[in-house]
Amino acid sequence: MEALNTTVGQKALPRYFSQAFQTAQKLTYGRLDIKLEDGRVFRAEGAKPGPIAEFTVHNNDLFARLIREGDLGFCDAYLDDWWSTPDLQALMDLVHADNEDVYDGYPGMGLVRAYEKLRFWMQANSRKQAKKNISYHYDLGNEFYDIWLDDTMTYSSAFFKTGQESMEKAQTQKYASMIDEMGAQPGDHVLEIGCGWGGFAEYAAKERGLKVTGLTISQEQHDYAVDRIRKAGLEGQVEIKMQDYRDEKGTYDGIASIEMFEAVGEKYWPVYFNAVRDRLKPGKNATLQIITVEHRRWAVYKRGVDFIQKYIFPGGMLPSPKVLRDEIARSGLNLKHSIEFGESYSQTLRRWHETFNARWDEVAELGFDARFRRMWNFYLTSCAATFWSGNCDVTQITMTRPE
Repeated sequence: MEALNTTVGQKALPRYFSQAFQTAQKLTYGRLDIKLEDGRVFRAEGAKPGPIAEFTVHNNDLFARLIREGDLGFCDAYLDDWWSTPDLQALMDLVHADNEDVYDGYPGMGLVRAYEKLRFWMQANSRKQAKKNISYHYDLGNEFYDIWLDDTMTYSSAFFKTGQESMEKAQTQKYASMIDEMGAQPGDHVLEIGCGWGGFAEYAAKERGLKVTGLTISQEQHDYAVDRIRKAGLEGQVEIKMQDYRDEKGTYDGIASIEMFEAVGEKYWPVYFNAVRDRLKPGKNATLQIITVEHRRWAVYKRGVDFIQKYIFPGGMLPSPKVLRDEIARSGLNLKHSIEFGESYSQTLRRWHETFNARWDEVAELGFDARFRRMWNFYLTSCAATFWSGNCDVTQITMTRPE
């Protein structure tokens, strides 16, 4: 059937489809085909070339849900299998390809948004809640992450220099960059806030001669990292502690923190940077790898609750580059420099998505179902698209405690 570019004269359309399709027709880039249950295909096309995507409707209440709940309702509908697509990454790329009129066209009813925001606020990262929030994501089981992460067990953006490197090499390049930016020297004692499964700590000790104290509040990660360091014979250089960063004492020659800040929550940003300042020796540096939201989008992002905050990282919040720098300045730390490499994150996420699906049978054997698979596919592809489009970036930002 030939694709239709208007709803005029079309009968028996799903409720609110005409309104939804009108908004879709505001596309700037790319093309979107919407296939209804009866086989009719409606096409929205931007004036400029871009991603080509399609999706098929399985429940005609989809568009009412979209109008009622906004973009989050569209995400939820995917989890409920109300629609499907042969190429989710292409659809996410299209959604994030600077189609602001489309993206902002489905705000959702105020009551629904207010409920989600209230739920988000209730997940603010107090010491008790922070542990629950981290456990929600990272305690899915080490086996789960081991299936689709690379051998370094690193769950943060790699640093690609050519784009042709293996994931393992790109991850170690990221570790090396962190240490180089920090200026840490052999024998220095470095604090890592949020040490994950111990990849950075092992590299820093083994390859760069550093002493490392790593902090985590995930029991699964703690146990894995302790065993990893023991097997590597690095117990004399590395200590892994099950501890909140707010409870750490003493001072260090450097601080590293890789994509932990995103889980801190806006309310606790001043607490976090004060802790970084207080744990640094005067004149020493902290290098933090942090995801940021484009500043012009930050106010809208802050007011809402997105898919990631609802399903993946409860209690989390991203800063914009400006907001991040302002927070650093307020803490009394001096900003030195930063490097940005958002395209590396897009590539990292696309590789994770590919491996996650290639090895899905192994994931399913752990007890995860088709809905979980859709949730993680939506998460990985939507994040890849945000970095590809420039809506989000990732930075290694270095700051100094004044003498």
